[in-house]
Amino acid sequence: MIQYAQRFSEEESLEALNPKIRKWFKEHFKELTPPQYYSFKLIRLGKNILITAPTGSGKTFSAFMAILSELMDLADNGRLEEKVYCIYVSPLRALNNDIYRNLSKPLEEIYSEFNAEKKITIGIRTGDTEQRERQRQLKHPPNILVTTPESLAILLNASKFSESLKGLKYIVIDEIHELANNKRGVHLALSVERLVEL
Repeated sequence: MIQYAQRFSEEESLEALNPKIRKWFKEHFKELTPPQYYSFKLIRLGKNILITAPTGSGKTFSAFMAILSELMDLADNGRLEEKVYCIYVSPLRALNNDIYRNLSKPLEEIYSEFNAEKKITIGIRTGDTEQRERQRQLKHPPNILVTTPESLAILLNASKFSESLKGLKYIVIDEIHELANNKRGVHLALSVERLVEL
């Protein structure tokens, strides 16, 4: 059943974030954007959400600040494992590289300040990924995997790699309108069902 989300206060929204993530966020942004008021807490509660908002309104951080917070909680408690917790799917490879940079930067800044031992890992997997990097990801799966619908389908057919997807908790689908009305969307819907089954 689809419901409209309620808007949480700034205090409630920021309380949903890991203290290190919250500190970084407050140092870099003066205030939350509308999607962030609605999403931080809901994502931490494990709810499925659909965010629709203009370009530049903070949709990507709406999802990832909450996800990074959970992974940081695990890392802080020594429970972050070498497996994929989150898959980010984008129809465009260029967006994948942007996401990688946008996630790596805050993590690097947080780690330089707090000197954390266990670090959240991010990897990109597309048709352009070199064989050496693919082998490395097979041995050491990233905690966040940035990929395309087609590469995700291939990974699901790789029995060794699919083992590292069994602990998956989050899937973020960006630019869903680009996928929803064509066969790439159908393909991705099948992959998501396979992930649920896995």
